[in-house]
Amino acid sequence: MFRLVKSGETFVAFDTETTGLSAENCRIIEIGAVKFNSTGVISRFSTLINPQQQIPVQITQITHIDDSMVKDKPVIKDILSEFLDFLSDSIVIGHNVQFDLRFLKAECERNGFDVIKNKVIDVLQFCKWAFPDSGKYNQAIMAERFGINVTQAHRAYDDAFVCGNIFLHCIKSTAAKQKL
Repeated sequence: MFRLVKSGETFVAFDTETTGLSAENCRIIEIGAVKFNSTGVISRFSTLINPQQQIPVQITQITHIDDSMVKDKPVIKDILSEFLDFLSDSIVIGHNVQFDLRFLKAECERNGFDVIKNKVIDVLQFCKWAFPDSGKYNQAIMAERFGINVTQAHRAYDDAFVCGNIFLHCIKSTAAKQKL
């Protein structure tokens, strides 16, 4: 990983907020992403999305996103092309990224877009490798470990930004452990 960052690769840390846990039945209500490389942040992506279904109360309690906030927002089909262009050929990263990728894949398939073929790094798995004795690896705990300020947990852009920072801290912390 250290070599990837030093070589100038571009990464996109991304996160979604959804109406539930099932990519088959639930929908994305927010996408947030930050594109960066070894020199810093290149660009940002953040949008609320009208899921065309009600947001359950328990999701609103977690995300603070309610139906009134998304009713006049674009539907996923209207922003998907822009988001896929944002990803371009970057390496996609996320904390427990398979969850978000399942939703992205389902939305791509439902709306006639090609599924992404980007390289993917799961920051959760990287944290487990980097700090095998930690025991807990959720994003809030890892952010606290590295002194990363979490301003709006469970909001897609902020979670993506925090994830990108955790990734960079893990790389720095394990540079000697990695086969350079």
